[in-house]
Amino acid sequence: MATTTRARIQHVLHGNPVLGPLAVLVVAIVAFSIVNPRFFSAANLSLVVAQVTVIAVLALGQTLIILTAGIDLSTGAIAVFSSILSAGIALKTGLPGLLALALGLLSGVLMGAVNGFLVTRIKLPPFIVTLGTLTIFFSLNAVVSNSETVRGSDLPALMTWTGTAIPIGSFRLTYGSIIMLVLFAFVFHALRSTAWGRHVYAAGDDAEAARLAGIRISRVLFSAYTVAGLLYAVGGWILVGRLASASPNVGTDYNLDSITAVVLGGASLFGGRGSVLGTLIGALIVGVFRNGLQLAGVEVVWQGFAIGLLVLVAVSLDQWIRKVKA
Repeated sequence: MATTTRARIQHVLHGNPVLGPLAVLVVAIVAFSIVNPRFFSAANLSLVVAQVTVIAVLALGQTLIILTAGIDLSTGAIAVFSSILSAGIALKTGLPGLLALALGLLSGVLMGAVNGFLVTRIKLPPFIVTLGTLTIFFSLNAVVSNSETVRGSDLPALMTWTGTAIPIGSFRLTYGSIIMLVLFAFVFHALRSTAWGRHVYAAGDDAEAARLAGIRISRVLFSAYTVAGLLYAVGGWILVGRLASASPNVGTDYNLDSITAVVLGGASLFGGRGSVLGTLIGALIVGVFRNGLQLAGVEVVWQGFAIGLLVLVAVSLDQWIRKVKA
């Protein structure tokens, strides 16, 4: 009887990978609300959403890479470099904010394309490629910025606009969070309803079978890395609004945070399985746990311990789900 129940749960989670992360998120919200009633206040929930926004956008790009059975360690470096570049251009040349921002977004696209080129043309493993470009892009951050932070007050209003909040009763939602939700909706549609989206899943699920079916795997992978680069750059723009400055000294943990959100959201590190909705839930799980543990008085080191334990549980659950029998 117990075996039958486990098999049913396994089949349900295999067919609906979002259910597991969603249950974790709901339980976490209820538990932390009981531990500290302030957790569920509008002010605190506004803070959680604002904190989650940047990581969620970066995790959205990371999702595309992981769906193709790859990994991107340069996520944070691309986001920070694109923000530093656009801020530097606006500050030093006096170009309008829109043009400076466009150049920053273009730099993200180009950096993503570099990753895609090395993976598809040079045939290097994604882990090695992005580990190398992680170091390169962070080094360029220091060179371009001279390791100096650009204050938001010295930038065009458009550069920090994403940090502006809209009051909804006692709840405050930033324009950056709205952009994040729009991006998730757009990528959700692209993966669910377009040929490109189906090819992304196929490339990650079984690249050889996809190739035999006529899918140009190299083109799909290159496009995934390029689009991811654009998403990282948008995340960098939102980061500038969040911090009210463009700093080269942030983002060192963003690559791991983005991977954590994707894994907690039910995506498989082996590729071919996952969803953007799951990624959003995964990012919220990370934000809720960190905020809730902080309100509960848990030390920072143990907050990291809890998140790491969640990742191990999520990966183990993914391994178990993948063993489902038809």
